[in-house]
Amino acid sequence: MSTVTADPLLGSPTMDRARRRDRDAFEELTEPYRRELQVHCYRMLGSLQDAEDLVQETLLRAWRGIDRFEGRSSFRSWLYRIATNACLNYLASRQSARRLLPESHGPPSDRLPDGGPASEVAWLEPYPDTLLEGIADAAPGPDARYEQHEAIQLAFVAAIQHLPARQRAVLLLRDVLGWSAAETAILLDASVPSVNSALQRARATLGQRLPNGRPRTQTVPNDRQQTLLERYVQTWESADLDGFVALLREDAVLSMPPHLEWYVGPAAIRRLMSYAWSAGGPGGRRFLPTAANGQPAFALYAHGRTVTDFPAHSIWLPTLRGDAIAGLTGFIDARLFARFGLPAMLPASGATPPA
Repeated sequence: MSTVTADPLLGSPTMDRARRRDRDAFEELTEPYRRELQVHCYRMLGSLQDAEDLVQETLLRAWRGIDRFEGRSSFRSWLYRIATNACLNYLASRQSARRLLPESHGPPSDRLPDGGPASEVAWLEPYPDTLLEGIADAAPGPDARYEQHEAIQLAFVAAIQHLPARQRAVLLLRDVLGWSAAETAILLDASVPSVNSALQRARATLGQRLPNGRPRTQTVPNDRQQTLLERYVQTWESADLDGFVALLREDAVLSMPPHLEWYVGPAAIRRLMSYAWSAGGPGGRRFLPTAANGQPAFALYAHGRTVTDFPAHSIWLPTLRGDAIAGLTGFIDARLFARFGLPAMLPASGATPPA
């Protein structure tokens, strides 16, 4: 991402064709960066749908302005500049630049949900791991502070939503992508001192919201944790309330955006799940395994007592700590299933997911 050496793409045949408005050549140039730009926009915006829209806007702006690419930075850096500024403009146009989880909206609840979904709140969305596949191999720069796996975790994305938009951009460029302060200053049309000041403030805010300023690393589940996840699925599908509660840590947190209420501890979570499971009874739910934000996830299909098929209900992300569940976030939005490549309905026969 040098700002001195000209990008070799500048005089390449592909670039020349793209400058002559050859769409195939332009797609050849930009396709290797599409998915990593989407991840960057997702971190900025906290929404997969918004990220998809902003990547499209980025590519449209790049297509219209490719004659202005001078090669003083890499083509990748030029695309990131367009994408970051598009995100900043979008966030400036919103009533709130933050997307939240219920834990950030108010204190934990000690009673059952007493209202409908809070549609007026902009809620954080999960990111399907399938979209992380095939990202161009672009190692972070030497100044990167977070590993790519850390920087996609739900806890990290939720924490940076509390940063002002410009601080969020600085932190992502410096600590996730590993850009230098000078490169970041050029992208944001800012001074190096102002970039360093914004980064210092952003790191201080994250230090208050994340242990040691960084998320707990979610590694591939070991054998005992895999057994824990299998047991988790079994307790849901059989409505085994005692078995479910036994899997939780004493400080476990459960939230279900777009509902405002969230719960802490086995007793509060038990009351909620007893209420939630009372309608379906044993056999009223089915799970399919998936993955989101770099961790195991499950797609829940649920029905009442008289319906034979299982419609899509929610995407659940269990957070493991040791041999217990420390957190459960259920995104109750059937529209997410299409983005995860999941069916909208499971038939009653053969609906049990693989172990």
